[in-house]
Amino acid sequence: MDWWLLFAVFLYVICATLIVAEVFIPSAGILGTLALVAGISGLTLFFHHSTAAGLVGLVVAIFMVPSLLFVAYKLLPRTRFGRRVLLTPPVRQRGEAITDAPELSQLPGRTGRVLTALRPVGMCDFGGRRVECVAESGYVPKDKEITAIRVDGTQVTVRVVERT
Repeated sequence: MDWWLLFAVFLYVICATLIVAEVFIPSAGILGTLALVAGISGLTLFFHHSTAAGLVGLVVAIFMVPSLLFVAYKLLPRTRFGRRVLLTPPVRQRGEAITDAPELSQLPGRTGRVLTALRPVGMCDFGGRRVECVAESGYVPKDKEITAIRVDGTQVTVRVVERT
C-alpha cells in the first residue's frame, strides 16, 4: 500500500476527530477549519493516488461528515459539558401552573381559590391546577373564591364570587 493512501486515511481520521471535537469544544470555528483542511488534504491525496481512490474518498467524506455531526450532536446532551450548556425542557407535574392556551380556554365559568393575593396579578387554583390570573378590578386577598370570566390568549381574568 502506498504511503499516500495511508496518510490520506490518517488525515480522514484527523478530520473526523476534529469534527467531533468542534461539537464539544468551543473554538470559534478553528477546529472546524482544521477539520476542513485535513479533509480536503486527504481527498487530494486520494486523488493523487488514483481517480478511483479519489472518488471512493469523496463518497466516504460525503457520508462521513453528516454522520459524525449527527452522532456528535446526539451524544452532546449526554456529556457533562453538554448538560451544562444545553437547556433542559421543563417537566410539568400535577399542581403546576397551566400555561397552554387550549387548557386555559376551558376555564371561563369555573370557580377556584386565590393562592397569592391578586394585585391585580397573582396565582389561583382551579381544581388543583395553578394558573396566573388577573383580577377584574383591584386587589383580591388570598383564599377568596373566584370565577374565571374571560381568557384572552394566556391571560385569565377572574372575578370575586360574591356570597349573598
